[in-house]
Amino acid sequence: MNGVHDMGGMTCFGPVIREKEEPLFHAPWERRVFAMTMLNMGRLETLDGFRHAVERMDPAHYLESSYYEHWLTALETLALEKGLFSPEELATGMSSTANVSREPPLPPEAVPVVVHGGAPCSRNEGRLKPRFKVGDRVIAKNLNPSGHTRLPRYVRGRQGEVHIVHGTFVYPDTNAHGQGENPQPLYCVRFAARELWGPHAARRDHLYIDLWEDYLTPVEAPQPTTKKPGVIRTTKAAPVKKAVSARKAAVTKPAAKKQKAKGKTAAAKRTVTNAEARPAKRKSSRS
Repeated sequence: MNGVHDMGGMTCFGPVIREKEEPLFHAPWERRVFAMTMLNMGRLETLDGFRHAVERMDPAHYLESSYYEHWLTALETLALEKGLFSPEELATGMSSTANVSREPPLPPEAVPVVVHGGAPCSRNEGRLKPRFKVGDRVIAKNLNPSGHTRLPRYVRGRQGEVHIVHGTFVYPDTNAHGQGENPQPLYCVRFAARELWGPHAARRDHLYIDLWEDYLTPVEAPQPTTKKPGVIRTTKAAPVKKAVSARKAAVTKPAAKKQKAKGKTAAAKRTVTNAEARPAKRKSSRS
């Protein structure tokens, strides 16, 4: 879901200031919250469901509270939703019913394993054949789900390259809402910093992020551009000129013929006139 918890790439919040020699816990209550979360992990809710409970915090409360306060709020939210205690019991801190859990707590020897490595989320069932391979260019889909997702906003719609194919893992978007694990391939995708943050980012910087297959779509190879067949353009002036010339020729030829005929007629007239003007020859005196 989109919310204030997805702070990656957001502005106006300033840099992340690291505390020098920061202790694991700043107060005893943080240690207790950590222990309660470990005891209930996988029993009260899945890890993905727990994260979604943090995401549903009031934005103002989220920003003004500390890390383990987020954990405590998520535990309270889930316990109320599961009916482990009532709002009155939460407000007073006093239990009015003897609600004893039948689920055994996490054994002490398992705590270091869960803390350092987490619960195993890889699977040998589900979608086992990856769609992409190392080196493939992919685009993170521009999704805006109303529920839990591990697809951050700052990579949506951006191009990256598959760096590692991890295998098949539980899909958090469905697992957080009780819709099944839906195991599918998980990839480590590399994004150029300039692809995410613009031309002012360092040219050699890259971000590596794990993304599930349903978050990705392939970059389509550019199709070769085909030239359209050339169109022979004809000017309208040429046919007009030809037509005019043809008309002129048609008009000129009869006029020339007429003029030639007139010339012949005039010549004939002149010949007749000359003949009439000549004196008749005398007859010979010899008879």
